[in-house]
Amino acid sequence: MIARLRAYFFSDPLIIVSTIFFGSISIAASLFDKKGNTLMRVARVWARSLLRVSGVQVTVEGLEHIDPAGSYVFATNHASYMDTPVVLSSIPVQFRFLAKSGLFKIPFLGTHLGQAGHISVPRNDPRASVKTMQAAAEAVQKRSISLLIFPEGGRSHDGIIRPFKEGAAYIAIRAGVPIVPAALIGTHDVLPFGSGTPLPGAVTLYIMKPIETAGMSLKDRHTLTERVHVLILQAMGGEAD
Repeated sequence: MIARLRAYFFSDPLIIVSTIFFGSISIAASLFDKKGNTLMRVARVWARSLLRVSGVQVTVEGLEHIDPAGSYVFATNHASYMDTPVVLSSIPVQFRFLAKSGLFKIPFLGTHLGQAGHISVPRNDPRASVKTMQAAAEAVQKRSISLLIFPEGGRSHDGIIRPFKEGAAYIAIRAGVPIVPAALIGTHDVLPFGSGTPLPGAVTLYIMKPIETAGMSLKDRHTLTERVHVLILQAMGGEAD
């Protein structure tokens, strides 16, 4: 079990212990909480403990742009495994992840993801992926929750932002909720691709103004995706790969 945690996520012993500890609490909480809200609170505590152990300091800008009681689709770049604890600890909204199916196979973490209501995305089955996005949009509408999506479809190997897939825009338009571009800056430096040991450092989460999707159709998803991509690039001060 520990070997699989090392292979999939972090190799730092304290982080592994923290993941197992809070994962166990999450499993116990799931017996009483079918909506996943308590599990999300447990996940936030786990994320903050992980950042503290790692010596990672997070600065959040733009929180005034979002309503904690609102429903959104958050779209952000993905440069590191550290992205997940940063957003979990920093965005005060009941959101769920749209995450690749492999993460659901990780001990404790995968169990938590499933029981908290996060949504698994099959990577090599386009037809199943469309059904997943439709179900995700319905979940946003019916449960009044938010989603957080990494539109690149996976981590950047070198920290340079890649082209975005259209899933985030598709879900936001179909659900009729705003899409919120957000830029993660510095996470690749504290935990580069291929490393399992975080380095102390400072990262920034920059949350931009929501983009309303009212009046848009699914035909607009490409234009909306490009707009979000450009905004995040500008916030990072970098160029696309």
